[in-house]
Amino acid sequence: MYRFAAACLLCAVCAAAGAAEVAGVRLDDQVSVGGKALVLNGAGIRTRFLLKVYVGSLYVPQKATTPLAVLELVPRRVQLNLLRDLTAKQFVDALMEGLEDNNAAEDLRTLKPQTDELVRIMQSIGEAKEGSVIALDYVDGGTRITQDGALRGTIPGEPFNKALFRIWLGDRPAQADLKKAMLGGS
Repeated sequence: MYRFAAACLLCAVCAAAGAAEVAGVRLDDQVSVGGKALVLNGAGIRTRFLLKVYVGSLYVPQKATTPLAVLELVPRRVQLNLLRDLTAKQFVDALMEGLEDNNAAEDLRTLKPQTDELVRIMQSIGEAKEGSVIALDYVDGGTRITQDGALRGTIPGEPFNKALFRIWLGDRPAQADLKKAMLGGS
């Protein structure tokens, strides 16, 4: 009985040690995307005008420390754990600003059908409540968008996904310290 209790305690300690916590949000150290295990590469807090907006985390098949390395890994996930309510307009405006800041105008013109689909999907979510989890997975040649585990839509093409992930990993990311944290820095 003593050994069983000790084994249970050891398992609980190991499980707790493997999970990260950022701004009170517990992040799994591993998730499954497309049947493949991804590890937590890093996570940080997105703030805007001193307000905590979300915990952004990056999951990849193996740890990577550069944007180029991340964008070569498949599958991959950017996960947003909301720390406040966001309207569809706020979400869409932030995503479009990030796309424009990190991608050439000509590239965005080529990706207009995909960005229009992104807008449609985000508008279909409506107001995303504090505590909601938005996952952006690149798997099977497309970007799968889920809210709290429910599929909201899929947008085809790797060029679109790379453009989208540059919002957090590009030269002009949504927030520099969030980019650093997602790439495993502190």
